[in-house]
Amino acid sequence: MANIGPAYGMSRDVQSKIEKKYDDELEERLVEWIVAQCGAAVGRPERGRLGFQVWLKNGIVLSRLVNSLYPDGSKPVKIPDAPPTMVFKQMEQIAQFLKAAEDYGVVKTDIFQTVDLFEAKDMAAVQRTLMALGSLAVTKNDGNYHGDPNWFMKKAQEHKREFTESQLKEGKNIIGLQMGSNKGASQAGMSYGRPRQIIS
Repeated sequence: MANIGPAYGMSRDVQSKIEKKYDDELEERLVEWIVAQCGAAVGRPERGRLGFQVWLKNGIVLSRLVNSLYPDGSKPVKIPDAPPTMVFKQMEQIAQFLKAAEDYGVVKTDIFQTVDLFEAKDMAAVQRTLMALGSLAVTKNDGNYHGDPNWFMKKAQEHKREFTESQLKEGKNIIGLQMGSNKGASQAGMSYGRPRQIIS
């Protein structure tokens, strides 16, 4: 990140539009959830986009978050004893979180790229991923979610219905309203134009 100079022209416009998508209120809610989910040991970031990015940058907080959504004995991400200091190790830790989030059920379109977080390219995408993860955790309702369930929207769930054979047979006898009704009307006595002339 130190090698990247200031952006000019169109690059600056694009970056400023991306930065405007970042939601400070959403940041507060996500921090509250992460602390409730992982415990106070993860600490709290400084307020603002940069503080949030620095807090999550090494991947340890994210790894603890996704591990907390699984029961004991089936944690998907290995967390090192000491936080990684080398850049490629930190990026690897973030990549492990992203893989675990996808395995948990977050769709690919909701998952941020490693550089979005590591270089603070698109912190709004990081927020979207965490929101999707929280929504899935609330929807699964398996006892591993901690925090206020109203922080996230529940995803729609399949509601499968089973019909007996007799119910299915009854349904064949009913004319649905979409089919309409002709109330006894027919085309008898109707003629259109002149009859066809056959000349021999």
